[in-house]
Amino acid sequence: MNGLTALVVGMKTATLLFGGLVTLVTFRAYRHRQTHALRSLCVGFALITLGSLVAGIVHQLTPLSYDYALVAESSLTVGGFAVIAHSLYTDNA
Repeated sequence: MNGLTALVVGMKTATLLFGGLVTLVTFRAYRHRQTHALRSLCVGFALITLGSLVAGIVHQLTPLSYDYALVAESSLTVGGFAVIAHSLYTDNA
């Protein structure tokens, strides 16, 4: 593993840890308040975090090129941000 690969693995690990923490906090807030907006927010953060995990798996554990990992991560990130944007416009009345 070269230095750049080790740096990417370290950054992906940090993303998983912090993304998991943010997802856990929003999930707890959802359980407490039971609002659709918080549920969507939690799902959005989970998708973004999952994107990082999937990209790491594709890059490190499959023979596919890094381009496939980038597409997988970007797709889940876009989906996650779309869900987060939806959560910001959800009416909780």
